[in-house]
Formats: sequence, C-alpha cells, structure tokens
Amino acid sequence: MTTQQMAAAMQRMRDVLQRRPGHGLHDDAGAVARWQGDARIACHHVNGTQLLTDMPVELGGTGDQVTPGWLFRAGLAACAATRIAMEAAACGIELTELEVRADSRSDTRGLLGMHAPDGSPVPSAPCAVQMRVHLRATGVPAETLQALVQRSRNCSPVPAAVEHALPLDWQIDAA
Repeated sequence: MTTQQMAAAMQRMRDVLQRRPGHGLHDDAGAVARWQGDARIACHHVNGTQLLTDMPVELGGTGDQVTPGWLFRAGLAACAATRIAMEAAACGIELTELEVRADSRSDTRGLLGMHAPDGSPVPSAPCAVQMRVHLRATGVPAETLQALVQRSRNCSPVPAAVEHALPLDWQIDAA
C-alpha cells in the first residue's frame, strides 16, 4: 500500500467515525496462550497465526524461542512504528527509513518471586523501558519528524497502555 493509499484509508475511517463514533469501540482480537510443557507456550491468534515462546536454559527453558518479555518489547516497537508510519502518511510524508527499538531492564529476582535484602518484594515488571526511534524522510526537517513522532506517541495503543499503566482484570477458572 502506498503512502497516499494509507492516508486515504485513514481519512475514510475518520469520516466514518465522525458520523458514527460508536463504531470506533470494538473488542480487540484475543491472544490465547497454551502451555506446551516445561516453559514452552504456544500463543494463538484467531486468524490461525501461532507464536511460540520459551525461557532461557537458565530459567528452565530450551532457549530456542523468544521470551514473553521479548514479545512485549516487540509489541511496543511494532505498534509505535506502525503509528509513526500512519502519521507520516496522513501528513503526506514519504519516509525513507523508520526503525523503532524497544529495550527494557529487568531484575530476574522478581520473576522468581524473590525479595530484596530489606524484605520487600522485587518487582517482576521491567524497572525501565526505553524506546528509540530512527526515521528519515527526504527534504523533511528533523523538527517536523520529531513532532510527528510525538503526535504518534499519544495515539499508539501499546506504548500508551504501558505509559498509562492500564489496569488488568484477572478472571481465574481453576478446578
């Protein structure tokens, strides 16, 4: 799809949602994770796509698949990159390069349910997350591209969920 086609598709969707705002609210495709034994998990999408995860050998896995934490970072980076590309298209900017990298720093003690020397639980969530965006567009000033990224940041669902600490509703069915 060309930049112009993407911009046109987004404008059509804006037009529809201006007339019918309720059509914008929808259930997202669920992700189903099924244990495959040991630390291996198969994640399924309703369209048939399957992704496998595993843990490193040091944590009881085989280390031959990506970890769930990597999928989290991949989701952050992919969502941000998608939204930046969409914003560029809406602005008529032809990107020549776009790369988004999501990095995090974690303490494995949290994953293992351990406590710090003072007795407090070590958080299992990453203690730092960083997004690095590299983009270029011929003839477009850096300030314009930086503003484009900032606008995209405010509209990118996965990074926004992290930045705004979306509450998680757990429903448990145990037998």
